[in-house]
Amino acid sequence: MPLTLTVYLDYKSPYAYLALQPTRDMVADLGVEIDWLPYSLKIENFLGAVESRNPHQWRRVKYSYMDARRLANARGLVVRGPKKLFDSTIAHTGMLFMKTARPEGLERYHDLIFEGFFKRELDIEVLRDVERAIDGAGGDPVAFNAFLTGPGRAMLDRTLQDAEDRLGVFGVPTYVIGEEIFWGGDRLPQVRAALEAALAASA
Repeated sequence: MPLTLTVYLDYKSPYAYLALQPTRDMVADLGVEIDWLPYSLKIENFLGAVESRNPHQWRRVKYSYMDARRLANARGLVVRGPKKLFDSTIAHTGMLFMKTARPEGLERYHDLIFEGFFKRELDIEVLRDVERAIDGAGGDPVAFNAFLTGPGRAMLDRTLQDAEDRLGVFGVPTYVIGEEIFWGGDRLPQVRAALEAALAASA
C-alpha cells in the first residue's frame, strides 16, 4: 500500500498556496500519495480582528503579505492581500465534495480556488463563485449544493475537530506523517526526510 502524506490547507492562506506545487512535486518524486484536507484558520485569534488590531499586529500582517508577494513573484504567481477576514467554509466544503464525488478533479479545484482568490477574481464566501470552480474542475454544482446544505458542513466540522483535538493542528500548510506534524512550507525538507525514512523502513 503506498505511503500517504496528509496535508491540511486553507484557501485563504498565501503560504498554503505557495506550498501547493512544491508539495505536489515532492510527492511525485517520492511516489507518495497525498490526502488533502481543509483546515479553517481563525486569523482573528492570532492577528486580531481587523477593527481592533494593534500596531504590532498590523505590522505583522503587512510583512506577511509583503513576504508572500516576494515568494509568489519569483514563481510567476499573483498574491494580492485580502481586504477582509474571509470564512473558508463554502470553499472547504467544496474540497471535501470533490474528494468524494470527483477526486480526479481535486487538483484542478485547488488551482481554480487558490488562483482566483489571490487574484481577487473569486470570493470563497460566495456560493456561485465556488460552484463555478466545482464545474471547472469537472464536478456537479447541483450535487455540491445538496452536499453543502446536507452532510457537508458536519463532515467539515468533524475534519476540523479531528485536526485540532487528535493532531494539534493550528496552522497551514500542515503535513502529517503518522502522528507527527510539520507546520509550514519551509518544513518541506524535513517532511521529505521523514517520508524517505518511512519509505526505507517499509522497503
